[in-house]
Amino acid sequence: MDKKTADRMYRILHTRYPGPQTALKHKNPVELLVATILSAQCTDERVNIVTKELFKKYRTAEDYAGASIPVFENEIRSTGFYRNKARNIIAMAGIIKDEFGGSVPDMMDELLRLPGVARKTANIILFHAFGKNEGIAVDTHVKRVSGKLGLTNNTDPVKIEQDLMRLFDRSRWGILSNLLIEHGRKVCNARRPMCPDCPLNKLCPSAGSH
Repeated sequence: MDKKTADRMYRILHTRYPGPQTALKHKNPVELLVATILSAQCTDERVNIVTKELFKKYRTAEDYAGASIPVFENEIRSTGFYRNKARNIIAMAGIIKDEFGGSVPDMMDELLRLPGVARKTANIILFHAFGKNEGIAVDTHVKRVSGKLGLTNNTDPVKIEQDLMRLFDRSRWGILSNLLIEHGRKVCNARRPMCPDCPLNKLCPSAGSH
């Protein structure tokens, strides 16, 4: 894939999905961080159902840090992998409280020190909470759609991110992830891709091959 074709794809997707945002409902960086950790192996819809009540009870990093693990596990049980998620969120909140004055850090290296936070989560927080383009969040939609579109030949998220970062200007990294997610949900569906209705079908190497 050359940069010129990638640029055309970006412009088409941006026209099709103007102003895409994360589907995770949140009002501040702490809420976004908690919601993103909960979203691992879980739908955004389910996370939003759980956090609707969770965010009423826990409002600050200190609140999460002081949570009872058994109680918290039960509150997030329906998101799956709740034991690991509960431990990570409570430990993460403790570090934020003790080392960052209760505020979610806005640097990649600092975010990666937090339990439950890898590059995908860090990229989401940096872009949606702080407006920083430090990388590209590669989730299952981004992984699948970028492969279908010929933007990468890799299957490892780290390598996919590197491929995408080479193809697109830094100012587009955060939005790109949202665009690919939207496209994966609405048109390039995993089970029934709607190639005839896809605005990228003339550029996509996978068009009509399903």
